[in-house]
Amino acid sequence: MIYLDNAATSWPKPEAVYAAIDKAGREQAGNPGRSGHALSLAAGRVVEDARLAVASLLDLSHPERLVFTLNATDALNLALFGFLQPGDHVVTDSLGHNSLTRPLAALETAGVAVTKVPSDPVNGVDPQEIKRSIRPATRLIAVTHVSNVAGTVNPLPEIQAVARAAGIRLLVDASQSAGCRPLPAGVDLLAFPGHKALLGPQGTGALFTGPEIELRPLRFGGTGSFSESATQPSIFPDRYESGTANTPGLAGLAAGARFLQSRGLAAVAAEEARLANILWTGLADIRGVQLYGPPPGPERAGVVSFRIAGAPPADVAAILDQSFGIAVRAGLHCAPDAHRTLGTLAGGTVRASLGPLNSEAELEVFVTAVAGIARELS
Repeated sequence: MIYLDNAATSWPKPEAVYAAIDKAGREQAGNPGRSGHALSLAAGRVVEDARLAVASLLDLSHPERLVFTLNATDALNLALFGFLQPGDHVVTDSLGHNSLTRPLAALETAGVAVTKVPSDPVNGVDPQEIKRSIRPATRLIAVTHVSNVAGTVNPLPEIQAVARAAGIRLLVDASQSAGCRPLPAGVDLLAFPGHKALLGPQGTGALFTGPEIELRPLRFGGTGSFSESATQPSIFPDRYESGTANTPGLAGLAAGARFLQSRGLAAVAAEEARLANILWTGLADIRGVQLYGPPPGPERAGVVSFRIAGAPPADVAAILDQSFGIAVRAGLHCAPDAHRTLGTLAGGTVRASLGPLNSEAELEVFVTAVAGIARELS
């Protein structure tokens, strides 16, 4: 199989990831932080090793403030519901995934005001439009770093400057960027999954909170610390990590982070941009293919969406899968706002998304297959 659905979940994983998961299940299978025997202590070391490995890769200071979650959706819910309260105002962009837009919609019903700033499919959201949307009650700017539909990269440094100048906190959904491109330093709240560009298994993710941020916990229970107290511990990360950790998953996540660290995030980003440019250029030469999002260049991610004239995206994806053994994703990609921005809400697009283990040869096969489908269907 040629796998081009890395924006949904990365595959295959580096061999070291599979080996780490297996070792955790066989040799580090105690409950981390809950007992004093060898297996429990080994599991606890796995969890903290993962925290340090991810924090080191992403250049995050204060690794103890890296809270492990189920995925990016879980992290975003903790950030939004843990930080906001009725009467607050949030500014966001129009490229967001439902993992950001749906919690905001739920908070609107609870008295939080939300302003959605229209975004440009090529350049992303205009930081000056965000600035103009700020009100006295604005407490948070919540933006997508990279669109999971179009590969559009929002100008985070400029957005961060607007937030700082106004004394407003910034939440970044880094679902499509953590692990495949460097992240700006000093973001107040950073949410990301472990199973995408970080190359870990599903069921892993994290929320990093800056040193001045305090969130209300959403989950209460056993932490292995301060067990004599009926109230939730106040220390990081225990305050937000109630319940048994996903030790095998975090072992795999640590291995994925170390694999990427050995390559360097700048090199990973450069290679992804190179392959994305090859993919875009190849598809652009096919008659009947309409491309969406930024053109080739350094400021685009490895997500390329397109349509073939006269061919429903779902049909194109099915043909690629069944006739060519190529995995892509068709439809709305859980991001209807992004498709409204692109003008593709009816039917969505076909999305090819790259990972660090894809090759130029695979893209040549893919482009040839799309050209054949276009000749037959358009």
